[in-house]
Amino acid sequence: MDVNVKHGDILNIKTEAICLGIFQGVRAPGGAAGAVDRALGGALSALLKEGDFEGKKGELLFLRTEGKIPAKRVLLVGLGERERFTLDVAREASAAAAQAAGRFRELTTIVHGAGIGGLSPESAAQAVVEGAILGTYRFERYRQQREGPRLERLQLIEFDRSKLSEMEAGAKRGQIIAEAVCLARDLANEPAASLTPKELAERAEALAKEFKLQCQVLTENELKRAEMNGILGVARGSDEPPRLIVLEYWPQRAKFSEPIALIGKGVTFDSGGISIKPREGLEAMKYDMAGAAAVLGAMRALSALELPLPVVGLVPAVENLPSGKALRPGDILRFVNGKTVEVTNTDAEGRLILADALIYAQRYRPRFVIDLATLTGACVIALGKEAAGLFSNHAPLVERLKAASQKTGERVWELPLYEEYRELLKSEVADLKNSVLAKSGIPQAGAAAGAIFLQEFVSYPWAHLDIAGTAYDVETRAYCPKGATGYGVRLLTQLLLDEAQNSN
Repeated sequence: MDVNVKHGDILNIKTEAICLGIFQGVRAPGGAAGAVDRALGGALSALLKEGDFEGKKGELLFLRTEGKIPAKRVLLVGLGERERFTLDVAREASAAAAQAAGRFRELTTIVHGAGIGGLSPESAAQAVVEGAILGTYRFERYRQQREGPRLERLQLIEFDRSKLSEMEAGAKRGQIIAEAVCLARDLANEPAASLTPKELAERAEALAKEFKLQCQVLTENELKRAEMNGILGVARGSDEPPRLIVLEYWPQRAKFSEPIALIGKGVTFDSGGISIKPREGLEAMKYDMAGAAAVLGAMRALSALELPLPVVGLVPAVENLPSGKALRPGDILRFVNGKTVEVTNTDAEGRLILADALIYAQRYRPRFVIDLATLTGACVIALGKEAAGLFSNHAPLVERLKAASQKTGERVWELPLYEEYRELLKSEVADLKNSVLAKSGIPQAGAAAGAIFLQEFVSYPWAHLDIAGTAYDVETRAYCPKGATGYGVRLLTQLLLDEAQNSN
């Protein structure tokens, strides 16, 4: 999408449609909306007073201008209640407006929230651009007939020259981040047959070349030499060989030397292995590499933004299938740190490959590590699709993730790492087992058990995000279409932006 910020009077802009945000309960619009209302002879006020447009969040109404101003149409978008207005509401309003205006290819909009909404011009412009790009995203690579036209050009108009530089910076950042989210969505939406571990690694190499990242891909033989038996064990049942993707970003003037490490679970298809999943919903298991997609998207964004932070991205990539070679329940894996794991459930495979990546991260002596994984159905039961489960051994990192979550709308909810949960993973034949067996038919603390397992392989400040619910098919956000959401790209990027601003 072509995005630009322009100084000018919205009454003088020749365009297909101008978009105005209206708060719920407003009867006499002010600011830019008030100026348009006067130019149209009170048409907006009449609609508001008579209840034809109430300003509810996401509500839309087109109004023709009949030549009274150069713009052909006015598009009203509801911003909801003023006291509940946030950056994410601005993002959703922009998404709804961009979707509605797609047939015109071009939309000129005020920056929702930068006036009486109380948002800074920079953050408001970023939210508007993110919403428009994310809201009009479609994955149509395999469709013969596409849905029709969509918005191609977004113009942000501002009368106050003093706000322009901030808005330009915000719009640029919003476009970079939204395009990184779209990359993550494309990867996660790709069918597993065309996005194998090998193909995912090749796309990471292409990404590294384009965005000046260093990339190393460990092949199956190299994984064997490194004794990464979690990755190798899960991959045994598939004809597709595994990979460990290592992306590194080393800026010239970094604020600190120890890198931040981001780890994404990259199971390109998860059948459950020998512990095979039910047929219902099995096609969605192509999304089991959404954590990997988020890490690749975040690496793209931080490089494009030229953040002064060293960051390493690690993606263990495998396919989990049943076969005569597959990992069996009861098998024992020995990890390179010496720990042994009894595999009681081959469908609890994500933690096995993440364990190898968590151990590998130690060589960097990282400042902190965050892993993202579609790890457990238990987390979906606990939190639904509205938040990722957050587990951590480091309280300051939790607070920084929560702060980034507030800005991005990618919610996190902290869940406990009680020592007692470690008892659930005790094995009679190994150091621990990879899955909790239900007692009396009642599952116990599945999400926490997965996180506790991962903690066994951690020796640094660490946070685990269980994104099983938020990774795909989130229908409550206007900027999330059906399919992959790209969850985590904006959250991680915002965290890194905050780190760059706050670190000495």
